[in-house]
Order: sequence, then C-alpha cells, then structure tokens
Amino acid sequence: MSCIEKRKYICLLILIVFLNACSKKSDVLYQSDEFTVYTDKVVQGEYVARALSSTHMVSNYRSTASENYSRRITFKFCINEKDIELPSGTDHWLIIDKEHASPVIQFGETPHPMPAEPGTMLSTNYEYTFRVDMSPVLSSFEQKGYYEAFNGSRIAASDFKAFQIAGGSEPLSWDFSNLDEKGLILKDPDGDGVYELTLTLNPLDEDLATEQKWIRSLNTATKPQYNSDQVLVDALFNLSQEEAMMNIESDSTLRTGAKWGGVWTRDVSYSTLLAFAFLEPEIAKISLMKKVKRGRIIQDTGSGGAWPVSSDRTTWSLAAWEIYLVTGDQEWLQQSYKIIRNSLEDDYFTIRAEETGMYRGESSFLDWREQSYPKWMSNKDIFVSENLGTNAVHYKAHMILAEMARLLGNPNEVYLKRAADIKAGINNYLWLEREGYYAQYLYGRSALYPSSRFEALGESLAVLFEVADDEQAQSIVSRSPVTTFGTTCIFPQIPGIPPYHNNGIWPFVQSFWNLAAAKTGNEEALLQGLAAVFRPAALFLTNYENFVAGNGDFVGTEINSDRMLWSIAGNLAMVYRLFTGISFEVDGIQLNPVIPKAYGGIRTLSNFKYRDAILNITVKGYGNEISTIKSDGVTMSSNILPTTISGVHNIEIVMKNNRFNDAEMNLVPNKYSLPVPQVKLEDSKITWYKVEGAATYEVIRNGETLKTTNALSCEVEQNHYYEYQVASVDSSGISSFNSEPIVIYPEGREMILECEVYVPISERNYTNYSGSGFVEVSLNKNRQICFPVSIKNTATYLLDIRYSNGTGPWNTDNNCAIRTLTVNGKYEGVLVFPQRGTDEWSDWGYSNAIILELDQGENEVMLNFEPWNNNMDVEINEAMLDHVRLIQID
Repeated sequence: MSCIEKRKYICLLILIVFLNACSKKSDVLYQSDEFTVYTDKVVQGEYVARALSSTHMVSNYRSTASENYSRRITFKFCINEKDIELPSGTDHWLIIDKEHASPVIQFGETPHPMPAEPGTMLSTNYEYTFRVDMSPVLSSFEQKGYYEAFNGSRIAASDFKAFQIAGGSEPLSWDFSNLDEKGLILKDPDGDGVYELTLTLNPLDEDLATEQKWIRSLNTATKPQYNSDQVLVDALFNLSQEEAMMNIESDSTLRTGAKWGGVWTRDVSYSTLLAFAFLEPEIAKISLMKKVKRGRIIQDTGSGGAWPVSSDRTTWSLAAWEIYLVTGDQEWLQQSYKIIRNSLEDDYFTIRAEETGMYRGESSFLDWREQSYPKWMSNKDIFVSENLGTNAVHYKAHMILAEMARLLGNPNEVYLKRAADIKAGINNYLWLEREGYYAQYLYGRSALYPSSRFEALGESLAVLFEVADDEQAQSIVSRSPVTTFGTTCIFPQIPGIPPYHNNGIWPFVQSFWNLAAAKTGNEEALLQGLAAVFRPAALFLTNYENFVAGNGDFVGTEINSDRMLWSIAGNLAMVYRLFTGISFEVDGIQLNPVIPKAYGGIRTLSNFKYRDAILNITVKGYGNEISTIKSDGVTMSSNILPTTISGVHNIEIVMKNNRFNDAEMNLVPNKYSLPVPQVKLEDSKITWYKVEGAATYEVIRNGETLKTTNALSCEVEQNHYYEYQVASVDSSGISSFNSEPIVIYPEGREMILECEVYVPISERNYTNYSGSGFVEVSLNKNRQICFPVSIKNTATYLLDIRYSNGTGPWNTDNNCAIRTLTVNGKYEGVLVFPQRGTDEWSDWGYSNAIILELDQGENEVMLNFEPWNNNMDVEINEAMLDHVRLIQID
C-alpha cells in the first residue's frame, strides 16, 4: 500500500470513527412525522434546537403564525363585553384585499353566508379600521331605556359602558370578558353613531426571527446537579432550574411567570406538588400562606366572583401535604391541618352534591368559561356542574386531611367517608365504559348529563390519586386520545373557540400525564409525553405556559408567558420524579426510577437535600424495575430511605433493563367536535337547524338520552316538567356539547313570590325588574328573609331566585354572593348569585335551582346568611333579589 493510499485509509478510518461518535451523540429519543428529539437536539422541519453543552443551548425557531394569517377576518360587535349581537356560530366576516377600512356594518344585521378561506395570506403589520353603525342600540336606549338582544336579554341604558369588537384574528380576541383590557373598545369620533377602531392586523415582532440562545447565567452550585447520557435533558434541567431561581421574588414567594407576578393558588399548588416542595420548601410555605385568609384557603379571583363557582382551591392541600412529607415539619402539619379542615367544612355545606356525593364547581385550572364549556352555560351553570379534575382534587384533599388527623391523634372517619363518597361518585357517574376513560363533567340545569370530552388533567389525577382502579388506569392511558404534539387539555376541541385551554397543550398538564403513564407502565405513552415536554422547552429556550395543539407554536394562544412556574416544575419533575424516581412518603423517601429504553445509560443526581441528608443518586440502565439498590456500597433491603437519615450518602441503583408492559397509546389527529345545535320550541315540538357534518342528532330529556334521529325536530310532551337538549353527532360518533335546555312544564305549575312583598323595597334606582321593585341582601341588610308558601298538595319543586349582582365582571373578582336555603327548618343547600357585570345592576338572571319538597299547607322558606356563606372577598357579599320562582316538577 502506497503512502498516499495509507493516508486515505487512515483518513477514512478517522471519518468513520467521527461519524460513529456523532451518531451516538445524536441517538434518537423519539421520532414523529412532525419532529424528532435526539440526545442533544430537537429537529422540527427547518428548525433546530441544540444543546451545545449542559449549560448552553441555541435555537433558530421562530413562530410561523404570521405566515398563516388569513385575509378572511371573522368578528362580532358587543355591548359591555357581552356576546349578544348575533347567535352563537353567526359572525361578521371580511376578506381584505387592498382596502384599509371596512364598510359600515349595522349592529345586529345578519351577515351573508361565510365564504371559504381565500387561500392567500394577509401581509404583516397591516393597519385596518373596523366600522359599525350603533344607532339601533343608541335609539333603543333613548326610547326604551334599554336594548333588547336577539335572545331576549336586556342591557339597561344606565348600565351602558362601551361598545367593543371581538374576533379570531390577532389582535382581535374571542375573550369577551377582557376586550377592554385588550384595547378593543370602539369609539365614535364625530358623534354620528358610527363607531370605529383601527388595529394592526397580523402583528409581527421582527426580533423573534433571529436565532436565540441560552447560556446559564446564575450560580446554581448550591442546587442539585444532574448529568446523564442525554445532554439535551441535562441542559433543559439546568435551564429550568435557573428559571425556577428567577421566579423567587424579593418577598420570598414564587412568581407565577415572567409576565405575571404574584401568587396564584392553583399555580403555586400544582408547582409545589410537582417540584417546589423539595426544591424550595420554605419559599413554597411562604407562598402557600399568602393564599390563606380567615384560616381558610383563598380561591383566586375567577368566574362569576370566584368561590364557589370556581372550587379547586383545595389544590392547596396537595402542596401543603407534600411539603410535610418532604420536611416532616410538625408545626406546619398542625397549621395546614386546621386550614384544610376549615376549608373542607365550608365546601361540604356549599358545593357538595347530595345525589352523587361529588363536589360542584368549575374544572380545575380550566377557568375560562367558553374554553371548556358550551357558550350557553352561565356562571351559575358552571357552579352546578361536577367536574372530574376538581373532584379528583377534592377526593385527595379529604384523604390528606384524614391522614393528617391520624398523625395528630384526631378522629378521621368523617373525612374518609366523604372521600369514599367522592370516589364512588366519580366512578358511578363519570366513567365512560365505551370510551375507556372518565367524562369531563356532568352539566346541565336541574338534570345533569356527562360530557364525553376527554380532560387531560382530570384523567391524570384520577390515575395518580388512585380514584381509578388498576384496570381503569391502564385503560385511561392507553385509550385516551393523544395528538402529535402532546396531550391536549380537552379532546375533541370546541369549534369557533381560539387556542388556549381549547386546542392547547400545557406542559404542566403533560407532566402529570407523563407521571400517570409511568405509574401504569405505558412506555409508548411516556416516550411521547417526554418528547411533548422537551420539544417546546428546547425550541423556545424557555418554559412557556402553553402552545397551540395544531402546530406546536407558542404564538396563537389567547395569552401566554415564558418562564411559567408550573411549566418549570413539570420539566424538572421529569428528572426528579421519573428518571431518579423520587417520591415522598410518611416513612421516608422512596426511589423508584422509570426510564424508557431510549433514555438508558448512566445518570447522576447529586447534592439532593432531604431533611438532614444530602443524597448523591446514580441510576444505571433502563426499565421500571430495580435490580439492585445500594447505599454507600451496602445493598439495601428496600428502596425507601428512612426519615431519620442524615449526612452524605451515595445511592446506586441498577435497573433491570426490562421492557414495560405491552400497552399502546391512542395517537389520533387533532379533531374538533361539531357545533352545538340551535334549538327552539315551536308548538308541540323542538326544532333545530341542520348542523353541517352531522350524521345524527341525539335528543336528551331530563339528563337521559331519549332518542337518536336524522330529523331536525322532535315531538315533546308538555304534561310534566321536562328539560330537552339536542347534540349533533358526526359519522365517527363524536358528539357536540348538548344545547341549552328547553324547559317545558304545564301552565299553572309556576309560582312567583315578589321579594319586595316580604321585606322593605330597595331605594336603588335600577330597572328591568318584575313587580313593584326589588330588595337588597348584603352583610348588614336582610341577612334573613322568610317567604311563607302555602301549598295545596305535597309536591316537589324547583326553587331559584331572579337577581342582579353588579359588584364585578362575569369572569373574575371575588364577590359571588351566597345564601343558605332552609325549608321548614331543614337545610336544603345554597343559592349562588354570581357577578353579572361591573355596576350592571339592571342585568338580571336566575340563580342555581334547588330541588325541594313542600308540604301541604304552610311552609317556611328561609334565605339566611350562614358562616359558610362568606365568599372570598369577605367584606362584600351583596345582590339585588327580584323574585323567587317555584316550579312544580312532579
């Protein structure tokens, strides 16, 4: 062989060795049609994120939202942020060519049928003026003192604040409750009744188009350190750990996200449960105590004025218990026990549903009404609903309280009983045998029906908290729908609603799903779930709160923030909770790693602090079964380290390199359900318009399926009390939400009691009431009202109250008014009077309804303010009451 040939041969060998090394370095961890996760990078089409080291990452990712911005714009106009111009599903539309202003559109005018997408896109930063003639509304205000919408609702002239525009193309938003905050207020510059707003459509920040990088900038030497054969995971661990440090405020509390300061109950609670209980136990304690008032957990501001419409404040108990398990702090145990006990006692009287044993209220974390509920559901309807995730939390909270009581030497039987009732309710009323997972919630008015939508957080918690038995848990993880970019918050998606909870993936929810997949031993689901956490964090170089399910982009959801606390916690939990298998028990710290084969190799977590010990944990291999576990070279008899451990210890775990079970996952294309049918009563039948794509329609009566039909009408009975609903069903069997109930009952079954007959009339100058006036209830007025009711024959009735509450907006604040109802001295439940709009005291609606029995003769119906009726504001608990309505239903 000549010298030249030898050199070529040597060069070839060097090249082969180099390429082999590169190949090993870039081993595939997960691959799909849309993206691939390697040990050192993420590739999604032309976009690549690389971990150059464990402390340095680069990414050329940029959002493609501006490249897919259609020239067709859909929108509506509204009054006082209320969606009352046109029926649901009917929108104005424009196809922008070269003009920069719309024609003048008359408010309430029915638009022409919407054409197909033009197939071409609008240029970026396009200035456009929307114009609407509001003279029909202004004339009605002047002539009648109110404007009556298509659905019969009224806006009083005295309540009028502003006209707004809503829509689906940024910066327009379908978030009706926050249009003012988003600057979507229309103005009349020349007083001619034509209101205008100029916006920049398809906004683009050019700075986002440049390559981004992350280099660790904070000193994390005192924190746990992690090293593995996957440098991508190491870098994301370090990035997340640094962002966690950045989210500690100067007052030693945990910031919610880069864009959102302050402590939020559910955010900090889920974050603490995932990671911050052991990362920052003292900071987590301080943060949790910021969410306590009157010795009770604070429900954050929310729908209709927070608790009890929103009722997942008990997430606090999950975090408090986890902190105790980590620290063993007896003072904290006693303190948190009292807080949880007080909160659960109020919840028992206020939100427990007697029939099911479950607890009422909004979906945990899914707190944006139309993002996960049908549009017809008001806040009182959400209060009545019984949600999977919220009930999983309530179940676990009661189990935690029972265990706390046991440790403190207190009786705990009542909490165990209530927990068992909740668990039984979930399994009896929410389990969907055909689908193999739980229903999203029960919903309706007086008769509830299960929504067959999948709800990711609730399903995950049901598995992790062992609400589901082993067979159910396996079924949930293997049969629930999972999409290309991860597990969506709900499935199928709701048509006409922009991405956020709907059509969105939230990394913290994905992390809980991954923990559930690990618990059930579903390696395929876990592999995909890990990729769904690591992909966005790597490409975006931060832990965003959410991203669009359809394309995996962080731009396009209603609101978003980088450096989100619970996304950070979820990312870190993948290392702590899965790859090193850390969990905390009453008797010690348990180590049970769960490592898919693709993530095999050697990994070390060092400087991990547990009580009086510092642990250096090395895990070798893959699988979910341990072959050997040693502490300081000595074989351990179990995988639990006792609470009394102290000093520095080196733990070595060797996995069995076993396969997980053979379970699969249900990977499906992202899908939308059909729209909700628009139903009306005509003589002796209900009718509805055809829904495009519907194969059949399901007719529901009083919470039970009455029939399936291809027709667009259904004969109804009118000799009894009935609530009729209709759902559209596509060819694959997926249903829309049920329509708003059509209530039918015979004439003479309704009784109206005007409140001003029983207590002094209010002197406030509001309108749109019935009778001769209305009365005021507050903390110092009419704390007790007696309504004597005379009945000819013993019968069952629905009772609700027409009210107004102008103490705050529909979607936030904390002034939901609450009162207790008793009949003849017997407790019947609570009536809630959610906020209906700031200072909109002439906007009237009905409370939730209570089913009760009235005896023949005189009955004493009492409305009282009881201690458990304190809302989250405490100081303001006020409503105007117009009349009591009683409807005989048997």
